[in-house]
Amino acid sequence: MRCHWLLALGLLASSPAWAKKVNLDYHVRFIPQSEQAEVRVTLAEGAAVRSLDFDLGKAGAYSDFKADGQWQLQGDGLRGRWQPAPGKSQLTYRVRLAQRQGNGSYETRVTPDWALFRGDDLVPPARLDQQDGTELVARLSFELPGGWKSVETPWPRIGKQRFRIDNVSRLFDRPTGWMIAGTIGTRRARLGETEVSVAAPQGQGMRRLDNLTLLTFVWPQLQAVFPRNPPKLLLVGARDQLWRGTRAGHNSIYLHSSRPLVSENGSSPLLRELVHVFAQINDRQASDWIAESINEYYATELLRRAGGITEERYQALQAGLERRGAKVSSLRGEQADSAMTARGVLLLQALDREIRLHTHNQRSLDDVTRALMRLNSVSTQEFIQLSESVLGRESEVLSSKLLR
Repeated sequence: MRCHWLLALGLLASSPAWAKKVNLDYHVRFIPQSEQAEVRVTLAEGAAVRSLDFDLGKAGAYSDFKADGQWQLQGDGLRGRWQPAPGKSQLTYRVRLAQRQGNGSYETRVTPDWALFRGDDLVPPARLDQQDGTELVARLSFELPGGWKSVETPWPRIGKQRFRIDNVSRLFDRPTGWMIAGTIGTRRARLGETEVSVAAPQGQGMRRLDNLTLLTFVWPQLQAVFPRNPPKLLLVGARDQLWRGTRAGHNSIYLHSSRPLVSENGSSPLLRELVHVFAQINDRQASDWIAESINEYYATELLRRAGGITEERYQALQAGLERRGAKVSSLRGEQADSAMTARGVLLLQALDREIRLHTHNQRSLDDVTRALMRLNSVSTQEFIQLSESVLGRESEVLSSKLLR
């Protein structure tokens, strides 16, 4: 009996509920004139963390480090190691938020009136070495320049310009996802259990309500396939000198404001990135076709299921896929191009028909996709095995030479 009590006490002591909570605060002050931000990282009790080993990425992205405790630049300045001092301990530095591409357009931008950037850049990724029995409680706050009205992030708001950062899949919680601040306009709606916001600088041509309407239209179909309920989803966009594309981040999407809701080829750039946010399928072993084809497949399929595409239009889209993917002989590769993705969509459609036929319409590609969502990453061979377990037999579709 005594052993059982000791075991129970040991389990309770190791539970997160018993962990010592230590506040970790990120404070961001924008410096528009230099396209930078000053970040202050504050640990309420520095002794709780033995070290933070930061990956500083490209040379020059971070500068002007000042720290309580010890700070060391390593690896030609591409890594930095902070050993906090006991008691309240701070690390401050500057980060370059604006990033240009080779063609001169901005991937992220800071102007005198607004900033559109990735939260991932505010605090570089780091290896955390902390004391046992410690849980860091991370919060993010912003100090806005004069005239700037507000800031939006994909994290839950806990006060004016303050947000709670909590990622259960990471030991070290840091800000991630697309963010926007300044003189901005925002449209909001609650879809299911998710607070959805569409935010953009004023005068940048962002069709906030159009985008929100499309999301509202497909949301029931989205949730039927992808049973996830993020607390927030943020869609940001702008126009001037920004990269003319779309890109997903943590519970967030960047969409250039000139992009159509639905392209002439029937695909929706917004829905493709929305599927990416919800599915979170990661591939490995030259299997990039899996995630890219699934994103593209559901970008059209969700719209079709919601009643947004007629059968005549759908058949025209099929013909387009066949033309684009006609010369593809293999889907294997580290990066799938548009032709490979089109051919991959056709293969997924054939697999869906095969599964529905042999299971008497009881199962479909949706079951395969939901199973993929539970994996950290997937290879082509694992995709075949998982699909055949749903099918209940060997797949004729997946015996294709395309997958070799």
